[in-house]
Amino acid sequence: MQTATPEQRKAPRPRADALRNRERIVTAAREMFVEFGPDVPLDEIARRAGVGNATVYRNFPDRDALVREVVCSVMDRVSEQAEEMLATSGDAFEALSRFVHVSADERVSALCPMMSETFDKQHPDLVAARERMERLVEKLMERAQEAGQLRLDVGVGDLMISVSQLSRPPAGAVCLAHDRFVHRHLQLFLDGMRTPARSELPGAAATLEDLRRA
Repeated sequence: MQTATPEQRKAPRPRADALRNRERIVTAAREMFVEFGPDVPLDEIARRAGVGNATVYRNFPDRDALVREVVCSVMDRVSEQAEEMLATSGDAFEALSRFVHVSADERVSALCPMMSETFDKQHPDLVAARERMERLVEKLMERAQEAGQLRLDVGVGDLMISVSQLSRPPAGAVCLAHDRFVHRHLQLFLDGMRTPARSELPGAAATLEDLRRA
């Protein structure tokens, strides 16, 4: 059994109510960013979370910090779904399909574009969450390809770009009217990824490096 270091023993543990408040702020922010876009007043987020303005600023010193936490939390939930799909022993393509639909419901594609030019896209927390999600998506696709169900001429970048485009438009109240089409169009896309391929795709498969360069 590992013994805690003196520094760890001295570090105060966050109070349960403080952790709950932080979670409520992140949940409220995600909902309001999706509904109204990234410029929603932080005061309104505090009101929906049921906390005071000071509590928001105590947890998140600026808007970028809150946006980053929201995006990381969504990517973490998407990664957890991917891990759950990988743990199943059933149809590999069906697991990939379920993951795609769950990812769309998380609205990660509506949240990621909110990162402005001044946003630190290389923040360690953001990079770690993104790389974890990318590794898991790669594993899901590799498993479906090894099972002979997913065409070999598509890459992880193809999947992520298409899911992002098909589950948008960007965050904002107007986009909610289009939600009823998202899963229909995603299923059409997924059907096109099955083997045998009915046509040859132009160009090369999009990689994760292509996404980062873009």
